[in-house]
Formats: sequence, C-alpha cells, structure tokens
Amino acid sequence: MRTIDGYIFRQLAAVGAFVAAALVTAVWLSQSLRFIDYIVNRGLPVTEFLRLVIYLLPGFLGLVLPIALFVAVLFVYSKLRSESELVVLANAGLSPARQGRAVAALALLTTAAVYAISLYGLPASYHAFKNLQFEIRNDYSTVMLQAGRFNRVTDGLTVYVRARGPEGKLRGVLVHDARADAAVTMMARQGAVVHTQRGPRVVLLDGNRQVRDSQTGRLSMLYFDRYTLDLGGLRRALGERWRQPRERYLPNLLNPGPGPDDRRFREELIAEGHRRLTFPLYTLAYAGIGLAAVVGGGFGTATRTQRITGAAVTVAVLQALQMVLTDLAARNLVLVPALYALAVLAVALPLAMILARMRLRRARRPTEAPA
Repeated sequence: MRTIDGYIFRQLAAVGAFVAAALVTAVWLSQSLRFIDYIVNRGLPVTEFLRLVIYLLPGFLGLVLPIALFVAVLFVYSKLRSESELVVLANAGLSPARQGRAVAALALLTTAAVYAISLYGLPASYHAFKNLQFEIRNDYSTVMLQAGRFNRVTDGLTVYVRARGPEGKLRGVLVHDARADAAVTMMARQGAVVHTQRGPRVVLLDGNRQVRDSQTGRLSMLYFDRYTLDLGGLRRALGERWRQPRERYLPNLLNPGPGPDDRRFREELIAEGHRRLTFPLYTLAYAGIGLAAVVGGGFGTATRTQRITGAAVTVAVLQALQMVLTDLAARNLVLVPALYALAVLAVALPLAMILARMRLRRARRPTEAPA
C-alpha cells in the first residue's frame, strides 16, 4: 500500500509543481509589465527592477497553490481512471477514501505551505516590496525627473529637464516653484539631485532666478553660479509610511494600533487577518472536491466530464464567495464568522460526498449466501 501511495503522491507532486510554476509565471509576468516603464522611460537599473518583481512572487505562490493542487488531482486521477488503475485498486478492496490517501497527505503539506506563506512569507515580501517601491519613487534623480517632460513633483512645484547625463546629471533645467506667495521661475544649464538627511534637493548650476512682484508686476532677476532648491520634505522616513494590510503580520492585523490610519481602516485590517487564517483551508477543500469528482460520488449518474465541470464550477463559486465575504467583512465585522463557516463547509462538503459513496458501495455489495 505504501508503494501505491508513493506512486500516486509523486505524480500529484510533479503535476502540481508544474501547474503552480506555470500559473505563477503567467501571473508574475503580467504583473511585472506594470514596472517595465521604470526601466524604459525612467532609467531604473535592471537589478532594482528584478528585486521589485521578485518580492511579488510569494503572494502569487500562495494564491495559485490551492488551484494547482486541484488541477493536479483532477489530471492524475483522471489518468489513473482512463488507464483502469483505479478500477484495479477498487477491485482490490480499496475504498474511495483509501484511494485518496496520497491526496490527503499532499493536501496537508500544501496547506502548511500556504499557511507559512500567508502568515509570514506574504507580509515579509510585500513589506520589502513597498519599501523598495517607496525608495524608487523618491529617487528623483533616476525615476521621477523624466527628460523632455514637465514633471509635477508636488503641489506647486514643476521641474522640466531637457536631457539627463551620466551619474544623474541634469541638462537644461527649468523649475517653477509656486509654493510661496510669489511664484519663482529658475533656469539653469546644468543641475543634479542630491539626497540629504532632510530630503532631496536640486542643485542648479549657471542659471538665473526670476520673481515677479504680484503688486507692482515688476520682474526681478538674479543670476547665480550655484543655487540649491529644497524639495520640501518629500522624502519621508520609511517608518512614517502607513503599512498596508498585506504587509502586516497577523498580530498587527487582529490588533490594529492607535494611529489615525489604523483606526480608519480597522475593519479592513481585522478582516484581512481572518482571511489569512481561513484562506489556506481552501487547499484542503479544493483537493477534496477534485478527488470526489473523480473517485467519489455526489454527482449522480453524470459522466466524468460533467463531474469535472461541476467540480470546477464549485471551486469557482467557493473562490467568488470567499472574496465577496472578505470584502463584506471589511465593512462589517459581524460577517467575520461567515468566513470560517464557509471554509469549514468547503472542507466538509467533499468529505461527505466521499463517505456517501463508501456507504452506497457497501449497500450494493452482494451478501454471501448462507452455508
């Protein structure tokens, strides 16, 4: 029996790994296209781009593993049935539950992996992703100041750069600063963005500063060899950035802090915490639904194709219900118990179908005639 379980387990693991890799790659590439602009138009180094998109992988992996296991169960057991291997196992006296022991073992391992990703991998990687994204967006010399465009850095401050040279040098710089009462326009042949402890500053070389008096209308001009423009504290410390729900660990989700943003999004944070606890259970549910569709009952006299289609529809409906309930619970915490009820129901449904199939099989077994 261990040989049979190992044989099925290896096939499930191989197909599941292949499907998971294919799904993660497809989703990862589609999401990575959003950041291609950072390289093409904003001069972001390729190494930083790779770091940015690699941090997204754990979140994608946690989402696709339950689906990959479901597809693997359908594929492997359909193949075993088409090659009459399941018929041999059934004639040898193995019940549907016994035939699915390899599925149960792999489902438990996958559920543990999804829990590890959900509770640790996702918040750790997404927090690193948001920190890196924050740093990139504040690196004005390489990302924000695009050549040939009027870059609106902040309210009242616009910077135009004709061209960019090596090592972050700027050529043909035009700055319009309307943050004060009197708007200031500055032009310089060259410039550069430097980063200080107080935030980024633009250093202008060989230019002029123009100010028009709002009362008299007179224009005053000042020529300079070097001028430093303060960007006004645009770069905040990373610790001051509000951490989104996906980059928080479970204790911080279930017990939000006293800050104003945490109080404002309290329901959303708590709902995300309970989603982290319930979502991995769908790995067991999807594996059970796939197993019940191939070796179990619950679909009457439907053909194999109809059973597989019904299993796929059931998984899609459960996925949609889980998403809807999570969204509703983020608005009203009274619905949080419904998240757990749906997860438990999803796990219990295929188990009940397989047990029903076993009882039906025993009832149909012919009784021995008396001696």
